[in-house]
Amino acid sequence: YYQLPDGTRLPSVTTVIGAKGKQAIMEWRKRVGEEEANRISRKASSRGTNLHTLCEKYLNNEDNYSNGAMPDALEMFKSIKPYLHKINNIHYQEQALWSKNIQMAGRVDFIAEWEGKLSVIDFKTSKKIKYAEDIQDYFAQCTAYSCMYEELVGNPIDQIVVLMAVENESPLVFIEKTGDHLNNLIEHIKFYRENK
Repeated sequence: YYQLPDGTRLPSVTTVIGAKGKQAIMEWRKRVGEEEANRISRKASSRGTNLHTLCEKYLNNEDNYSNGAMPDALEMFKSIKPYLHKINNIHYQEQALWSKNIQMAGRVDFIAEWEGKLSVIDFKTSKKIKYAEDIQDYFAQCTAYSCMYEELVGNPIDQIVVLMAVENESPLVFIEKTGDHLNNLIEHIKFYRENK
């Protein structure tokens, strides 16, 4: 939960969007065993956090952005680095956002221009190639941030960009229209409210 300045408590975007997949994750944990599931989750989480940090430092023009970086995250960062030059005019970076309309809060990776168009930009990592149908939850998450930004700032964001570094593969770039994912977001919100 996030607590707003007026004391209102709102569930996080990841809690709401993740509610549908909770059962599948529990089944996976049971299948691979608790110890192995924890190991895989820790490694994925750490790699994702390290990649985010590298991207943030690089986009902040920090000279020593790669100092102390883990080799796996650095390798993934190098693969997506050329795409970071498409990002400009950063409005928000790791910024807390919320919406009383959709009853959610969260921390957006970036709201910036991607090739001149205002976008919600999210960095992801993956062990394997993924397709748009595999990452509908990411699009719902970005759509939620778009709704929050519009409610707080007044400007709509019509584009979502998911930049995914893939282990031992070329990176993937998904560019979507926010409006195409509103129904998906609404379904997640409905499911969360009915099952909390």
